[in-house]
Amino acid sequence: MTAEQEPTVPNQAPPFTSAPPLTAEQKLMERCINHCLEVVKTASACATWCITSDQAQTLAECSRSCLDAATITAANATMMARGSRFSGPVTSVCADLCESCAAECEHHGHYSEIIRQCAETCRRCAETCREMAAVA
Repeated sequence: MTAEQEPTVPNQAPPFTSAPPLTAEQKLMERCINHCLEVVKTASACATWCITSDQAQTLAECSRSCLDAATITAANATMMARGSRFSGPVTSVCADLCESCAAECEHHGHYSEIIRQCAETCRRCAETCREMAAVA
């Protein structure tokens, strides 16, 4: 083989080409998944704080709401990412649980910054989930 000849590789993939731009719905889904994953992190941290604080009894419902939000948002992000046919209804339920968690955290926000952050994160996720459920 001469220097000018390039070896051929069987079953070689074509050169990388950029993907087409995302549609508005795909961008919304990506944003919704990201907001859900933010809730998983924040609500889990909030629940842990509530359970381990000196106010654990007072914050029992808050910690339960946070655990519910973390659970549903993890499931919702996964279902949207794989294109589940049930992601529309689950996204709607996700919005409801995030709204509930946000309201509960807003009620107790004076105890800790993480509770205030959880309320904000859940509100943002609920809004995005409502948008996504409307087009799913």
